[in-house]
Amino acid sequence: MGFFSKPFTLISLLLAFFTNLELIPMSKSDSDYTSLVYKGCSSQPLSDPSGVYSQSLSTLFGSLVSQSSKTKFFQTTAGNAQSTISGLFQCRGDLTNMDCYNCVSKLPTLTDKLCGKQVSARIQLLGCYMLYEVSGFPQISGMKMLYKTCSGKNVEGSGFEERRDTALSSLENGIVSVNGNGFYMTSYESVYVLGQCEGDLGSGDCGDCVKSAVQTSQVECGSSISGQVYLHKCFISYSYYPNGAPKRSDSSSSSSSGSGTDAKKTVAIILGSLAGVGLLVILLLVLKNAVKKKHDDY
Repeated sequence: MGFFSKPFTLISLLLAFFTNLELIPMSKSDSDYTSLVYKGCSSQPLSDPSGVYSQSLSTLFGSLVSQSSKTKFFQTTAGNAQSTISGLFQCRGDLTNMDCYNCVSKLPTLTDKLCGKQVSARIQLLGCYMLYEVSGFPQISGMKMLYKTCSGKNVEGSGFEERRDTALSSLENGIVSVNGNGFYMTSYESVYVLGQCEGDLGSGDCGDCVKSAVQTSQVECGSSISGQVYLHKCFISYSYYPNGAPKRSDSSSSSSSGSGTDAKKTVAIILGSLAGVGLLVILLLVLKNAVKKKHDDY
């Protein structure tokens, strides 16, 4: 029976290696939702010789970040009557709570890096934004355009603008009927659109804001294949994919779950293959030994 020792030793080592192998998921870079869209920094620096505003701002940021794992919109104030700072964050409606937290948690550092200490600031990422302003700072209109971008690639003479306008019209109608969520996305003939209003905006004001953003995109972007328009209280985005929209990656949690399932399947396949190879080796050795023994008997 000595011929069993070597194959069993090899198989045991291989099985032990694959069984105890720690399956480390491939590192995943931050998704697009954390990419910077624009910054809005006040031109008026924050006068703070005693540091009281800095303390209020730090408290405000802490409150906003802590809430971002529970909700997609939150506004609050920090400080006393002499140093009150109000602020809010909002995440895009299709983000998970974990994605929202990952997005918002980057904003305090980015705000300080990009704007420094100003009486107001707003940082917009693809998936979320945060803003703050010192009490008494002049308010701006909710319809004021903060930022727009239009693709350099145009689509002309193919009925694209008609399809885009139909999709944007569906967005205008849909966003006022989403039970106050303020987020809506839809598509029409390969034109994908989405829009969102600030969380405290009523349905009527939300509809007016989105309508204004839509009109701006039509005028400013013309036949551009994609466009984004950010007003103070809402934003809209459209993209044309004539060959079909790219598949969206799963959220962090579902990706992790999927990776774990795939890893288990991979290990099962490897172990099954090893077991099959091991049995084949054993059978061949048994057969070889039997033939040798029969030959020796003759």
